[in-house]
Amino acid sequence: MINQTRIEGTVTRISGPILYASGLGACGLYDVVDVGEAALIGEIIRLRDGIATIQVYEDDTGMRVGEKVVCHLRPLSVRLGPGLVGTIYDGIQRPLEDLYESSGAFLMPGERSTPLNDDKKWRFVLANTQAGEPVLAGMPIAAGTLLGTVQETESILHKIMVPPTVRGRSLTWIAETGEYTINDVIAKTELDEPIYLAHYWPVRNARPYREKLTVSEPLITGQRVIDVFFPLSKGGTAAIPGGFGTGKTMTQHAIAKWCDADLIVYIGCGERGNEMTDVLTEFPQLIDPRTQRSLMERTILIANTSNMPVAAREVSLYSGITLAEYYRDMGMDVAILADSTSRWAEALRELSGRMEEMPAEEGFPAYLPTRLAEFYERAGRITSLGGGTGSVSIVGAVSPPGGDFSEPVTQHTKRFIRCFWALDRELAYARHYPAIGWIESYSEYAEEIRPWWDRLDPRWNDVRLQALDLLKREQRLEQIVRLIGPDALPDTERIIMVAAEMVKIGFLQQSAFDETDMFSVPEKQIMILVIIMDFYKRARSIIYNGAPLAKLVNLPCRDEIMRIKTAFVNEDLAGISAVETRMNQQLDEIDRLYRKVELS
Repeated sequence: MINQTRIEGTVTRISGPILYASGLGACGLYDVVDVGEAALIGEIIRLRDGIATIQVYEDDTGMRVGEKVVCHLRPLSVRLGPGLVGTIYDGIQRPLEDLYESSGAFLMPGERSTPLNDDKKWRFVLANTQAGEPVLAGMPIAAGTLLGTVQETESILHKIMVPPTVRGRSLTWIAETGEYTINDVIAKTELDEPIYLAHYWPVRNARPYREKLTVSEPLITGQRVIDVFFPLSKGGTAAIPGGFGTGKTMTQHAIAKWCDADLIVYIGCGERGNEMTDVLTEFPQLIDPRTQRSLMERTILIANTSNMPVAAREVSLYSGITLAEYYRDMGMDVAILADSTSRWAEALRELSGRMEEMPAEEGFPAYLPTRLAEFYERAGRITSLGGGTGSVSIVGAVSPPGGDFSEPVTQHTKRFIRCFWALDRELAYARHYPAIGWIESYSEYAEEIRPWWDRLDPRWNDVRLQALDLLKREQRLEQIVRLIGPDALPDTERIIMVAAEMVKIGFLQQSAFDETDMFSVPEKQIMILVIIMDFYKRARSIIYNGAPLAKLVNLPCRDEIMRIKTAFVNEDLAGISAVETRMNQQLDEIDRLYRKVELS
């Protein structure tokens, strides 16, 4: 299962979470080590002249020069198998619930627990081949070959596949359908290699796949400003930058709760403990709208809060993306929510400073862009080694100091992502949530997912562009209004500001506390925006015919349109159509009235 060979060395120097040890010259880069009497988990990050530089993933307070270091001659790895879903881990895959039972609220140095339950028995069901026959001894295999399935939760069917590291080409033995633990051998190859229900994988190595595919389908989040204005595809990358209090974490919570991914991996990287507490208490109580069961049955949580050792924060993103790739290889669509990559970058900066490396912009290491690229490039939609299609979508929060988007983490992140949801401080302070600004935000996936929307509603692209243009025109008019006041504008321009307000309040603003409004299906989203834009176009035409703006603003249908989002459930599309009918009737009445006045 894992290399048991060891090499011993000695601590020669200590600099916070960075240690230096001699006697480890035969070890490899990124090998795992146990440090000191408490056997703290660490990783070799540099080798030079027989001296190993080690970053320790636990609190090393009290560590002394001369203590023993044991290298296991294997890279830092996570264990992949049934039992991952619904578990809460720290950055190095220690199950926090198990550790809480053994050590209480505070982790003791060197505290360990197995990542997966070694004693639990899972029902392994043999898979059928394409010919409909069960997998049997003597069959040819390759990496990714499906051997069987395990019902991990009610929502997740876990596929047991041949690991990418197995070199055998045929089976000599395979277990029958039955109950097995993750340590039981379920198959053997002609090279006498055992295959288990679980295996290890190095977190810094991307899992292999057969082919990378173009993205073609949106990741539906239920948030109108995202799905319609700035869509993210399945297999895409997005960033949510914003200053303190603008709603980064709450936006990610909403995406995690409602997006149509098969599995959610939520990484709390360096965030405050109370925010992770909200996640840990809310998620088990939330009901998955697709299965009507607990959302935790398709969620993995990685909690690495700001009071945990900084080195573990650096590796938590790699642990999360490795877990996501494992389920992607089963043919699932996985969404990763990383909150936040700025805290991860700060961990890189602190470790780099401890190693006395030359700093770059704002003290961050020169390899910050490389590390960001390595993380985001592991997203994508792929054909797995077994032939299935899966995807990993990454949404990373960025916390620029003072909300300054010109700082290095935000700027480098923009180089590697294609969807940018810029949070606006003024919108957040005005209690407009999600506070995603429509001026700085963008999505490069709109054209690639357009065929999907065209099949659902061909009006999507046109009405989206019209609404974005309307909001930009309203912003320019606001600058004039600040100087001369709104009354100085003609009605043909004031209707722009009225319609833009309808878009902002009736469409973009969305309440996470309203049971009807917290999630909006694509059909309802596009119907609301189409009605608002039709009102604007018809109202402007009627104003050109001589009708005063006040007549149109006071129409009963205007308030009714702005209440569609909360007044009609997702299934009541007929009720929304009835609002559109009443709007046209009221606008027709005013139009006829002023056409008669014009003719007379």
